[in-house]
Amino acid sequence: MSQKIYALHENSEWFPPFTRAFEREGLDVEEWILTDGVLDLETVPPEGIFWSRISASSHTREHGLSKDYARAVLSWLEAHGRRTVNGRRVLELEMSKVDQLTALRAAGIDTPRTVAAIGKTHIVEAAQGFATPFIIKHNQGGKGVGVRKIDSLAELKDYVFSDEFEDSQDGITLVQEYIQAKEPFITRAEFIGGEFVYAIQADTARGGFQLCPADSCAIDPESGKPVMPPGATIEPEPDQQLFSLRRDFDHPILAKYEEFARRNSLEVCGIEFIEDVDGRLLTYDVNTNTNYNAVVEAEAPRSGPGELAKYLKGLAG
Repeated sequence: MSQKIYALHENSEWFPPFTRAFEREGLDVEEWILTDGVLDLETVPPEGIFWSRISASSHTREHGLSKDYARAVLSWLEAHGRRTVNGRRVLELEMSKVDQLTALRAAGIDTPRTVAAIGKTHIVEAAQGFATPFIIKHNQGGKGVGVRKIDSLAELKDYVFSDEFEDSQDGITLVQEYIQAKEPFITRAEFIGGEFVYAIQADTARGGFQLCPADSCAIDPESGKPVMPPGATIEPEPDQQLFSLRRDFDHPILAKYEEFARRNSLEVCGIEFIEDVDGRLLTYDVNTNTNYNAVVEAEAPRSGPGELAKYLKGLAG
């Protein structure tokens, strides 16, 4: 008899593609919405497979407690020996770009030069070691929140010491080299069960730093219209797609990513990189709550949610 699957998340808008994939595979899946609740540590968790997809951007949906609630739930589950997919350790990778970048570098994967700073004065001090332009971003990121291209130290000082300044949820701001892309797109390689599924490319001229591929990410929830993302240089047109399948992508970096995923217990992830004008391939982001875009799914040789459903079905027995 197969085990029940529990999906731990905080955003119902992102879930329908998974629901459809699970139904096609005949899976018994129960959603645990970790926005608030009660966790009795004296109780024993149910038997099953527990898949976590808590997002670093949860606070942008007024779910600021989700990450810590998820930490508690995953610790409880793993203390009782339950099988977690993208478990407690992976949650920390999702929540910290410092964690991601240090883990990538430890795996021999090239990353942009980055300095982490805590406190406004230290942000300015850290930036003095960078050529302009450079990027600042939140350590706990998601949906491009807090990412800003800075053209001069004077601009940075004006911003950091203004009322407009938005601090990271964890108080850590990253100063990072600005990468001049050879072509105006980034690539995101999707992995399930530690194996490469497909690669997508995201239009940075129109998408800027907002490169969440979920269909709901591109729409302003109040106006219902396409947003002008931070860092975009061309305003997106209605129904214009920022994401497309990167066909026949094959590169030695994929083997490194698969090894990185294995070393860090990353069973479901999307890893983003950019290729610069000097021929460098630089990896800058690891997404562990990875989403799938409908247009890409229509083109792709394999479905992301479909492969996930098959993977979880295999674990459930």
